[in-house]
Amino acid sequence: MRLFAALEIPSTLRENLAALLESLRAVSPQTRWVRPQNLHVTLKFMGEVPETKLAATCSALAGGRSDQPVTLDFRGLGFFPNEKCPRVFWAGIDASPNLKTLAADLERAMEKLGIPREQRPFSPHLTLARFEPPGLPEKLRSAIQENAAREFGSFRTNQCHLIESKLKPSGAEYTTLESFPFVAAEA
Repeated sequence: MRLFAALEIPSTLRENLAALLESLRAVSPQTRWVRPQNLHVTLKFMGEVPETKLAATCSALAGGRSDQPVTLDFRGLGFFPNEKCPRVFWAGIDASPNLKTLAADLERAMEKLGIPREQRPFSPHLTLARFEPPGLPEKLRSAIQENAAREFGSFRTNQCHLIESKLKPSGAEYTTLESFPFVAAEA
């Protein structure tokens, strides 16, 4: 099973981003755009996990805790590793500090299950497209620059989700397997 832990985004934010994606897709239809229904904030990509480890993975995710919900503000656009040789196009996220703490806790919990630690530091973002091979058509660069400072919305959440990714010729298909509240219920 190909798995990852993520925050799901609300429909209003998804609609704002879908409008941007639609306008950019018109400029560069050959780019590998993420389908709006697949937009999410990855906390930990686990990759292939044997089904025999599913219960332990769920148990580890259920142990994630924070004193308060995570707040995320989506604004700005950028590229990994950079604009000169982009592989990933993303929307930026300004998040409350507890998001990085939560992601680090999940990283440690998954490492205990034998899932390798991510080598790059956690950088919250929302992947909008992938470039294969790396490169950015000039018309698309201009369209992105016109939207560079755009704000897409905010939300707060108190739960993360275990999602299975099935790769298909038409693109990845995601299924939420289970949801895990990370803020303890108030007494």
